[in-house]
Amino acid sequence: MVYRPARITGMGCICAPGINLSQCLRAIFENTAPEPSLPQRFAKQYVRNYPVFEVPSSFFEQNSWAGQHKFSLTARFVLAAVHEALDDAGYSVKELSSMRVGVCIGTTTGAALNFLSFYHAVKKGKDPSLTPIKRYLKSNPSLVIKEMLTLHGPCQTVVNACSSGTDAIGIGLSWLQADLCDLVIVGGADELTPIAYNGFISLMITDSERVKPFDRYRAGLNLGEGAAIMILEPFNGSQNRHGKTRGYVLGYGTANDAYHYTAPHPDGTGLKKAIYNALCSCDKKADDIAFINAHGTGTQDNDRVESFVLRDIFPETPFLSTKGYTGHALGAAGAIEAVLTVACLESGKVPGCAGFNNPDPDLKISPLKTVTGVSGHIAMSQSLAFGGSNSALILGGRGL
Repeated sequence: MVYRPARITGMGCICAPGINLSQCLRAIFENTAPEPSLPQRFAKQYVRNYPVFEVPSSFFEQNSWAGQHKFSLTARFVLAAVHEALDDAGYSVKELSSMRVGVCIGTTTGAALNFLSFYHAVKKGKDPSLTPIKRYLKSNPSLVIKEMLTLHGPCQTVVNACSSGTDAIGIGLSWLQADLCDLVIVGGADELTPIAYNGFISLMITDSERVKPFDRYRAGLNLGEGAAIMILEPFNGSQNRHGKTRGYVLGYGTANDAYHYTAPHPDGTGLKKAIYNALCSCDKKADDIAFINAHGTGTQDNDRVESFVLRDIFPETPFLSTKGYTGHALGAAGAIEAVLTVACLESGKVPGCAGFNNPDPDLKISPLKTVTGVSGHIAMSQSLAFGGSNSALILGGRGL
């Protein structure tokens, strides 16, 4: 396989700061992104509050089809992000019909656990409608995109915990490198569900206040939701047919340390290997990286391990976590963070690490606290996941 970059010709993003990418960027850079709050779409019964970052209600108001019940909310999020990305790239659905278009989307729960009303009815001896089950079976996010747009190309949904969105982008890159596609739609999507919400609380890694990535007083994550999409096209020395390039996916690396069901390896073995694999895949060095969008969940274990790895490999490279704006969107997280990373390269600046206020002397390094200019054209976005999965993307700005 010939290793070459892919052009990013369109992007779309939906998460707590906004229902499109421009809204998200404006809220993040102007410090108007919402604070997390208690879930609004399902009941919660706890003595302590566990806030989350939900997609704004304006999503439902401004997308007339978004209130339909044919698909899960995860699928509706990703469809909206796909349409934004295709509009951004300048493609109509009709144009795609004559192309080999692949689809690769990452997710985790993907609404698979959103059948509580059905299960409760069954347990009470009732005969409930199968509508929730049928909706789930129709809502595989990659298949929804492929079928709604009548696409012809490979189709894959990646379920690899919190690295799913990152891995989906890396797989899409490999399809272009293998000449399997003319264009690839890649990204991630996930919605908040009661079982995921309760599950993370039971793990005792959920903060009752705003998440504080890499902070001395960090106490866990805030869950989030949303979707992000990139349109990838081959790098062939010329612009895409619409003459637009927003950035590049230069390289991808992944590694599994198989250390624990939920905790990263204390030495960061898997993350280090994933980073080196990503750098080697595009012939880049650590010094080439202008900034890093870290996983930065605000949990004790993740931030400790991640900071040790960054200190060893990138001791002088500025880094941040955008989860203080978006929450941890699970399978969508890596895709949202990759899109935000490319957008930061475009704008020539990165935001501060929201929620970080107090340096942790045990970590030795600290993230950016304020909006900071970017002097280079290459960045890295990385994801750590349950099950020991670690993945990293090397991303380039259009000025590369």
